[in-house]
Amino acid sequence: MSTETKVEKPKKEKPANLVIPPPKPKLSKAERRALQEQQRAAKSALQQGNQGGGKPPTNEQKSSATSTPKQPQQQPPNQPADTPKTATTRSTAGGLVSHLKAHQDPELLFETGATLRASIGADTTQLHPAVVETGYRFSTGQIRGGNARCRAMLETFAAILPDYVNASNSTDEDFRQTIDQMILKPAFTYWTEHCRPHSVSMGNAFTFLKTAVASLDRDLDAMACVDKLQESIHAYERERIEYAMAAIADLTCQKLLRDRDEVLLVYGHSEVITKILQGAVSACRQLRVILVDSRPLLEGKKQLEKIRELGIPCTYILLNAMTYVFQDVTKVLLGTAAMMSDGSVMGRVGTASVAMVAAAHNIPVLVCGETYKISNRVQLESITNNELGDPNLVSTDGDTTNSKRLNLLYDLTPASFVSGIVTELGIVPPTSIAVLLREMNPQEK
Repeated sequence: MSTETKVEKPKKEKPANLVIPPPKPKLSKAERRALQEQQRAAKSALQQGNQGGGKPPTNEQKSSATSTPKQPQQQPPNQPADTPKTATTRSTAGGLVSHLKAHQDPELLFETGATLRASIGADTTQLHPAVVETGYRFSTGQIRGGNARCRAMLETFAAILPDYVNASNSTDEDFRQTIDQMILKPAFTYWTEHCRPHSVSMGNAFTFLKTAVASLDRDLDAMACVDKLQESIHAYERERIEYAMAAIADLTCQKLLRDRDEVLLVYGHSEVITKILQGAVSACRQLRVILVDSRPLLEGKKQLEKIRELGIPCTYILLNAMTYVFQDVTKVLLGTAAMMSDGSVMGRVGTASVAMVAAAHNIPVLVCGETYKISNRVQLESITNNELGDPNLVSTDGDTTNSKRLNLLYDLTPASFVSGIVTELGIVPPTSIAVLLREMNPQEK
């Protein structure tokens, strides 16, 4: 039987110079309130003395401030007074949209001539010339619409990929990193930050490209990687855009346009709506179209030309005359720029007004959109996430001292004003968008 002996640890002695402060006396409620009032008064007096902000001045600064007069701040001699500091500024409209990026004039962002190049705000020396050209077309509005912008992005990537095969001299490096770090990310960042904010369709397509690059075999040579990636890009464009629009057109004509003498109301310009009308003409459907358009872009004129080419009777009106024609309308067909996971729909500004008036007249509102435009975000209004257009299109009056011009490009239609959403997977209620998102992304379950 063994006995355990406990070893006592030596106690730490207090240092000789240790001074323990006496406990603070307990204050009554009235005394605490008086102390708080005194602290508030001192703080307010300090703020009034330092209206310019910054740290409170020291005693030396106070004495020097009384003796030395304050001189005005001068600009550096090499910088003119009207030189912009950066090309990406915030909105000057203020108020609710002060967080949105202000519209940039393409004439300031680009220098046109024998060679198109960016003038300010971005270093394009490492970018392919085709990337700068596509960004110029984005910025000037030559390419508009979710499908058109996504298609232009994919075609640009597919066209410039072979040019980087010869530029990659090292045989030991992983060509997948070259594609990701030298082609995809710089181009997408340049388009988004210096030309125009990307759409939901472009964001989803870019995510697909990054996944396709990561899934490439590391042992493949550079040219084989390019061929496989180009094949994936063309397949995505063909299946998620072209085939999807054809499926939506067939489904709409078979299920929704079976009645004779249909009167459809459409708004603005949409590729999928044009595809539906083409399918209706091919199926010998008798219909009439009322085309609603709005300023300042007047995109409905482009849609009007395509409707006239199809030989469909069409009435062209502006948004303010919309209420006078709803007595003849049987269905409303709308395009979309994005579909949120809560069922709300983001479209060209004015779409929400059309949907609300149609709901007030008990007319079904059908939103037609491809599933690659579905976003996993939830948005409750049109201010948090939007895009600002050129304010000069709203008004050309140069005197803006007492007014601020605002040109929002998109608005949000609540799910309660949408009767159904037509996709290539079927006709679903707005509340089922989250189900489609989950089924299309099984890796996120």
